[in-house]
Amino acid sequence: MPEITVNRDGPYIISVDDLTIKSGDGKELELPQGSAVALCRCGHSASKPFCDGSHKTAGFEHDPSA
Repeated sequence: MPEITVNRDGPYIISVDDLTIKSGDGKELELPQGSAVALCRCGHSASKPFCDGSHKTAGFEHDPSA
């Protein structure tokens, strides 16, 4: 079962077990079972929707418990 983890001041981490991710044009992304993807929440990633670590230099802050 897929699992989503919200990281403080960082991306959503999504396990890809039994999960299909599709691009805007409907193409399925090839992801090996047991891996994970990080989705950008700060809006500064050059590889949206995926995180490239830009949140660190952008100063993105978010407390997921708030």
